[in-house]
Amino acid sequence: MALQLLVTDRNLNVIGDPLSEWTQVSCDRNFNRPASGAVKLPAWPQYMQLLQPGNRLVLIRDKQVWCAGPMEEPQNYTWDLGENSGAGTVTVNFSDDLARIAGYLTYPEPDKAFTAQDTVTDQMRTFTSTNNEVIIRQLVDENCGPGALTARRIERLVLDDVAGVGSNRSLSTRFAPLLDACREAAAMDGLGFRTRQVGDEIRFGVYAPRDLTRTARFSVGLGNLRKIGFTMGAPTATSELVQGGGDPDDEATPPNVRVYVEVTSGAAADWYRVEKLVDKTGTDDDSGGELTQAGTLALGDDNPQASLSTVTVDTEDLRAGRDYDLGDKVTVALPTGLEIADIVQTIRLEATPDEGEQVTSVIGNSDKTTTTALVRSVRDLARRLGRLEVR
Repeated sequence: MALQLLVTDRNLNVIGDPLSEWTQVSCDRNFNRPASGAVKLPAWPQYMQLLQPGNRLVLIRDKQVWCAGPMEEPQNYTWDLGENSGAGTVTVNFSDDLARIAGYLTYPEPDKAFTAQDTVTDQMRTFTSTNNEVIIRQLVDENCGPGALTARRIERLVLDDVAGVGSNRSLSTRFAPLLDACREAAAMDGLGFRTRQVGDEIRFGVYAPRDLTRTARFSVGLGNLRKIGFTMGAPTATSELVQGGGDPDDEATPPNVRVYVEVTSGAAADWYRVEKLVDKTGTDDDSGGELTQAGTLALGDDNPQASLSTVTVDTEDLRAGRDYDLGDKVTVALPTGLEIADIVQTIRLEATPDEGEQVTSVIGNSDKTTTTALVRSVRDLARRLGRLEVR
């Protein structure tokens, strides 16, 4: 097992010696979401001095950076006399540098400080018929990257090489969580985005996941399946009724004209018609296709024909990070004979000194479970309230 743990400051300077006496490491890398990791260590003074606010943790696997980012909880300390634990134990919870980007909002006027934003109109940051990759890169650049106001820049963050992926779309945003806006731009083409540490830089880039359905296969017979869950259920919407234009209750900004666009799927033919209202107030018209895109994006959440939750395990023939990665589409063969193609959502690394390391992957999603459905409902409510607050 070749794992190494380093601590750096926010400028990526390595400080202290490697954290070599860890007793447990776990790390989930997630598609278009910040990572989540934890490492358990003896609470020796030389370690505690390194585990300070603002510092980063770098997890290296086989001489390659597997995950690097801020310590979100540098010290979770416990000591128990009954366990004769010496100096005690400290657990460090960390993420990747995408978590730093997740802490920002999209300024309508990113070249101005928050207190200098337009006080007369509800200014929007608008991209019209612009390449998806360009939108995502520019949103990050102008809000927390090299092109941002000095006070908002993330140390050592730069833009990675242009991948030349994605198609054109329109997007309007106003004080939305930055990663939410990036995910909205990425969803239409299934693009991925990530941060990676290269030398003394944190590089943010966009990429197109690969279709590996013929070469990356998981099945009981191949010995690389650990758990499978499959649900076929009715859609939550087959017709997205998108309303844009101005707010008819707002008399301060006439004329208050509503615009309506309906986006439907073919699922109604198999099931039945289910309508859902999508509020895009503030988008004046569909000339840039933004209202249509909002409906299409909503269908992606509301009209699943199948929900797949699969946990795989690494083998010598098929390894995460080498043969497939986050966002790639792979094939899962169910014991029933049905084959499902879905994307890799999470890659999890777990390791202990005695048992070695194990890498598993989560393919598909479990959005039909009660817990996740509740979380999604709460997030939808928060987004709606956010739109009301910024009007």
